[in-house]
Amino acid sequence: MRGAEPDRQRWPEYLRGRASVCKEPRLARYFAAGTLDPQTPIGDATLVALDMETTGLDASRHAIVSIGLVPFTLNRICLAERRYWVVRPPRPLSRESVALHRITHSEVAEAPDLEAIFDDLLAELSGRLAVVHYRHIERPFLNSAIQGRLGEEFKFPVIDTMSLEARIHRQSLWARFRRWLGRPPVSIRLHNSRERYGLPPYQGHHALIDALATAELLQAQVANHYRPETPIGSLWS
Repeated sequence: MRGAEPDRQRWPEYLRGRASVCKEPRLARYFAAGTLDPQTPIGDATLVALDMETTGLDASRHAIVSIGLVPFTLNRICLAERRYWVVRPPRPLSRESVALHRITHSEVAEAPDLEAIFDDLLAELSGRLAVVHYRHIERPFLNSAIQGRLGEEFKFPVIDTMSLEARIHRQSLWARFRRWLGRPPVSIRLHNSRERYGLPPYQGHHALIDALATAELLQAQVANHYRPETPIGSLWS
């Protein structure tokens, strides 16, 4: 794949292929669990919202400092099953990253390395379809962290709520007409996207709270723009 994302409809095939060649037992178990068929209705899908805070935006230079997970379906958010970890990055925190996510030097000094939570993290993701807001953070950062520690590539399908907002507010004919009129593009950031659906404002830049916010956003997006029968293959990336 040379670093590219698999074709939308080929994620099950990709995971089966990785399971057959993966040498790291923890990753092999994750890949062997597979993913849902692309024709599975979103209303039947078992989902998990995933968010993380990082020391910057470049996965090749920056690192993960916290991860939040919230399992959910279209009908129910399973807060009792939520998970949250603070992890120790390989480099000291910058002043800017501390100001953004409010995770301090003393917190990360006492936190485990990311590899220590791999078993729990992969178990929570296994067999569920991950939902994120902007896949170009969660997927490359996890891939970089796992490659650096376990020596194997880690890619997985996600529904990206930011991408779904972009389809409506950046790529539609109405959005193109707005651009032609010289109007500024509609914001598709998590806070602004939630605001459009009447969802309450939450404190940003906390991995667990942002995971919950992402789960609620997908529920609202499907309720307003899709149907429970919509196949996940038309939504995932």
